[in-house]
Amino acid sequence: MTRLRNKRILLGVTGSIAAYKAAELVRGLRAAGAEVRVVMTEAAAQFVGPLTFQALSGHPVHDRLLDAEAEAAMGHIALARWADAVLVAPASADFMARLAQGRADDLLSALCLASAVPVALAPAMNQQMWSDSATQANAQLLRKRGVLLFGPGEGEQACGEIGAGRMLEPERLLGQLGELFDTGSLSGCTVLVTAGPTREAIDPVRFLSNHSSGKMGFAVAAAAAEAGARVILVAGPVDLPTPERVERVDVVSAADMLAAVEEHVAAADIFIASAAVADYRPRQAAAHKIKKDAQAWVLELEPCPDILTSVGARPGRPFCVGFAAETDELEAHARTKLYAKGADLIAANWVGPAAAETDGAFGADVNALRLFWEDGGLELPVTTKEKLARQLVAVIAERHRRPRTARARRNVVTLKP
Repeated sequence: MTRLRNKRILLGVTGSIAAYKAAELVRGLRAAGAEVRVVMTEAAAQFVGPLTFQALSGHPVHDRLLDAEAEAAMGHIALARWADAVLVAPASADFMARLAQGRADDLLSALCLASAVPVALAPAMNQQMWSDSATQANAQLLRKRGVLLFGPGEGEQACGEIGAGRMLEPERLLGQLGELFDTGSLSGCTVLVTAGPTREAIDPVRFLSNHSSGKMGFAVAAAAAEAGARVILVAGPVDLPTPERVERVDVVSAADMLAAVEEHVAAADIFIASAAVADYRPRQAAAHKIKKDAQAWVLELEPCPDILTSVGARPGRPFCVGFAAETDELEAHARTKLYAKGADLIAANWVGPAAAETDGAFGADVNALRLFWEDGGLELPVTTKEKLARQLVAVIAERHRRPRTARARRNVVTLKP
């Protein structure tokens, strides 16, 4: 169940006797490596106490829409943004009806409406309630709106009747939930990703570098692997664990990174250059430590190799994606980079004071991106870098499937004065 590792799952529990199975579901999610938050309706607490879920999840249970402490950060919105997926298990007939009506008068229904991530329901009710025309109409309406229904199963029910309406067993729910993160959109593709900074040596103890943490690039590599690709990650010096099912090559300098990319790029269908490669390096690195003295020190620099430009110029090149971190004129600079480097797509984000909403972007756990391609673009709003990476990979997969038309590079985009 590696597909659930490091995923953020919001589990909703509603008023059904099957609520006791949700406790086992929390244990299964945590065993699979997921982080879990539990939201309970008032009726659910009549079947299983919140303390049970708090003990199993390791986090307080959320059960109030108007929580004075949580609402300082808009609690239901914060929970919706936190989650990678929402699973309501069990989902009662009443909850399905209220969600179909678009009601938001309790925490669970409000956050379902506020979620931009997959929402899945595991129905649990008497067989006659499930087969009733009103419930079936609600189920059909929810499906049309993109809500996923896991089940229900068939068999003996708590009331003694037999038929459809049983909540699926936790193991089956875990399997179906895991499939949400294994889209297959890049099946058969090899994706080459660069991530992190580079270090350009001044002497044996000093170097030039930047603030890149590598978090976004590693998240992109993980998302590409989830989408079914073979992923090769060329990583600069960062302290991050290798994502599941990703081949990692560690490098230090821009020259090292270029050499690693050139070694693997022939096999790549897609190249994603998310690394913050140094623009300049010392023309001559000292063989011994430069001693400090009172004199001014002049350091002569030369340009580092431009890896994206190098790959973009190759005959039969892969689909090329570049990144642009900007402090001003984001779109103009991004489109200049798109044409000058021969890329198919540029993912741009603000850094520094302009990126206050994302804590300056470098090293933060959240980010926002604006995507640019020759005849269009798309904005991906602020969210976690893991979730953002999945959205980006989905766009890359869709753009990659389109026929590419040959076009000459354009090197000039007029910037505002």
